[in-house]
This record gives sequence, structure tokens and C-alpha cells, in this order.
Amino acid sequence: MSEQVTDTGFVRVCRLDELPAVGAALAEIEGRRVSIVHTADGDVHCVDDTCTHANVSLSEGELDGCTLECWLHGSRFDLRTGKPTGLPATEPVPVFPTQISGDDVLIDLGDN
Repeated sequence: MSEQVTDTGFVRVCRLDELPAVGAALAEIEGRRVSIVHTADGDVHCVDDTCTHANVSLSEGELDGCTLECWLHGSRFDLRTGKPTGLPATEPVPVFPTQISGDDVLIDLGDN
């Protein structure tokens, strides 16, 4: 996946067809590892790739609707808010604004 910064602060990360039809993919944007998640309803979300409980990659986890489950201990995170919806995690993961422009997936890391 390649980066291209736009004048709006969003970074072009990949084409939509480079993501799994349903599931998560790991990307590195400006040195930060993120999970880009394509849900069954066609939405695309972006969260920090590191589980706040066990410091492992969330992009390797399982997707259930709009919830991403960490593969190691089962912590679950809402992709819209980053808030944990299942223990053992108690801290949210950062969520980043995502846009689709044509066939491109754009992410804004902001000041994070």
C-alpha cells in the first residue's frame, strides 16, 4: 500500500479493491501502523493497529459487523468509536477519519 498526501490532510493509502472484501488489512501511514477494515456493509474504517490490552496487531483479528476482535485475548473494539466492547481491554484504540474518493482509500491521521 502506498501513501500520497492530499491537500485536505488525508493520505491516499490504497485502492478499495486492494482491501479484503470483508476484513482487516495492515497499513503503515507516516510511520504509524493502522488497521484498515472493510465491513460486510461496504464501509471502511481505520483504527490504530495495536490492541490496547496486549500490544498485538489488530489487523490479524476477526471482524464481526462493526467490531474488531483481537486474536490473542478476545478484546473487542467498536470501529466507529474505538471503544472496547469486550474485555480484557479497557482503553480505546485511536480511530482515524476515512474517505473513499473514486477507487482510493484516504485516511487522516490528524495530530495523532
